[in-house]
Amino acid sequence: MHIEMLKLFCDLADFRNFSKTAEKNLISQSAVSQQLAQLELVHKCQLINRKKRPIELTKAGQLFYQAAKDIIERHEQLKNELKMLQKTSVSRINVAAIFSIGMHTLPDYVKKFMVSYPNVNVHIEYFSASRIYELVLAGDIDIGLVAVPKRDKRLEVYDFEDELLVLACSAKHPLAYESQVDIHRLQFERFIAFEKDVPTRTWIDGILERYNISVRPVMEFDNIETVKRAVEINSGISILPQAAIIQEVSTGTIKAINFSNERFIRPTGIIVRKGKILSQTGRYFIELLRKKA
Repeated sequence: MHIEMLKLFCDLADFRNFSKTAEKNLISQSAVSQQLAQLELVHKCQLINRKKRPIELTKAGQLFYQAAKDIIERHEQLKNELKMLQKTSVSRINVAAIFSIGMHTLPDYVKKFMVSYPNVNVHIEYFSASRIYELVLAGDIDIGLVAVPKRDKRLEVYDFEDELLVLACSAKHPLAYESQVDIHRLQFERFIAFEKDVPTRTWIDGILERYNISVRPVMEFDNIETVKRAVEINSGISILPQAAIIQEVSTGTIKAINFSNERFIRPTGIIVRKGKILSQTGRYFIELLRKKA
């Protein structure tokens, strides 16, 4: 059975008209009827009720139609994947990440990926979470990496890393000398927060509310690097992913203190537009991220 014959049948089912189907496929109406008859002969069932006007699919025809659509879609996907595979030597994966993930978590994954695909360019750009969702949905970006991923029927969402959240403070802050801290010690502390439209802000606010903690937000920023700079000069404390302050902790400009109450985490996720056709290398990159290697 040829793909073109399946396409012809799907056109007939969509148009419910022999002449329109013939016109679209640049063949005669008689040829449409002959190919339909051949399909029915091969599968030993009636696919079209010709007595109705416009024509209707039988139950067998409906089943055949759905299967044919799936086969055609998979065939188109296969053709595109084969084309992409041929271009692997010069291919590129477009990734958009929020700054904290792109700068501090992603590099190790890219290094491992490059071992298997040294000729593939992993192009990484940094955007706000809201902008990443827009770019992924528009098809302008292959893969997005965000914190506290939201579910959307238009997206495939995969779990990435659960990042440990710690108290971040200046080395000059009184809490800097603690080995661990009860979250209630943050009550009424000057706090460096993310802006209200940043998902991590909502997540951290939820943690504070759960423990009935009121902090005093003195500054709000849209990115983690600016938050860190404010913490370094002792403008206030913050709650940040441990992975994002490793460098500052190693140089002693920021202290990272674990909470004694529980292990607070910030979930992160991988987002891809549903139906997005990725190259073999793109799929491998997602598999690598999901393995959290």
